[in-house]
Amino acid sequence: MRRAPFYGWVVVGAAFSVLFMAYGAQFSFGVFFSALLEEFGWSRAALSGAFALYAFGYSGFAVVSGGLTDRWGPRAVIATGGIFLGAGWIAMSFTHALWHPYVFYGVVGALGMSTAYVPCGATVARWFVRQRGLAVGLASAGGSLGAFALPPLAQLLVSRLGWRWAYVIFGAAILVSLNALAPLMKRDPESIGLYPDGAPRTQVERGFEGRSYTMGQALRSRAFWVLFTLFALTWVGVFSPMVHLVPLARGLGIDPMLAATLVSALGIAAVAGRLVMGTLSDRVGRRPALGLGLALQAAAFVGLAAAGSLPGLYAASIAFGFSYGAVSALMPAVIADYFGRAQAGSLVGLLFATAGSMSAWGPLGAGFIYDRTGSYGPAWLGSAALNVMALGLLRWARPPQRLEPSSL
Repeated sequence: MRRAPFYGWVVVGAAFSVLFMAYGAQFSFGVFFSALLEEFGWSRAALSGAFALYAFGYSGFAVVSGGLTDRWGPRAVIATGGIFLGAGWIAMSFTHALWHPYVFYGVVGALGMSTAYVPCGATVARWFVRQRGLAVGLASAGGSLGAFALPPLAQLLVSRLGWRWAYVIFGAAILVSLNALAPLMKRDPESIGLYPDGAPRTQVERGFEGRSYTMGQALRSRAFWVLFTLFALTWVGVFSPMVHLVPLARGLGIDPMLAATLVSALGIAAVAGRLVMGTLSDRVGRRPALGLGLALQAAAFVGLAAAGSLPGLYAASIAFGFSYGAVSALMPAVIADYFGRAQAGSLVGLLFATAGSMSAWGPLGAGFIYDRTGSYGPAWLGSAALNVMALGLLRWARPPQRLEPSSL
């Protein structure tokens, strides 16, 4: 009798699709950013503040979504988030004043977005141990593929129908698709009588995975705070290219549609980064793979500072996309490796809420610097320096001694 495929891969596919919609929409912000600047004449710093509030909010709310995922399971959390995220995007079509993006996008949209990365990443990490890097990499590649596919679509809709109708279409698609996908997201393999990676019960009983840490035990470990500092440093500037690449390119005289393809190039490179580095981390360990991602991200920011033409921007965007994809895909896998599966949602949510909230400052700071200097160069170089500091911390990023996870 032929054995049925392991259901964990269905969970990976559903998580891939959720992240495709959520992050594809998020990466399209630069397209709408330029359209709003042209219509209302706001400063880049003022409008970047809405994205900063959004980044801070969806990172901060992640600690709640992670805890609720552990308690209720991902289905209810993702379905509810789809309603908030879709409603926030639809509401953006009614924008007439600067405070509207802060409320519609920065608060309502952020509430919805907080139920994407953490619930999906933590849930996939629960379903796998030996193939955790590959599984998380595949699932998170959905966000990067969305970043490749949806910004040009957003630009097409904006140019043909106007930015207001483009917001409505995006919002409706998010609301419907996330609620359709949510039922496929089962909490963990044990909830349907299975075991991680589809392993037989005897293998699990022989110690297939180390023990899990509680939230309190993890917070009392040095490992958690080293990881917190490392990811906080690298995430400060991580959203700046997503917001400012299109305005930067258009300031150099590049056609709007070509400028939007820079974000697409970033997104498709991130797909490669997640898949390649996720798979590699299962073989060589998370730390070497993470170190390579941090080093490449620092180099990518230097490349953005030096780029003055479309080819240079493409090269830097591709390098950044690959490294961003690698680092973000490895985070849930590292947490589950170090602290176990039981509290993965709460711990990934806590780290993303605290360290991830630092990403709010990058786009705001880059807009502030540009408004005063006419250049993004100092912002890119500052982000490169922070990634070098994160790379230096990696030598102290060791798992707690009592846990013996795989792939380290």
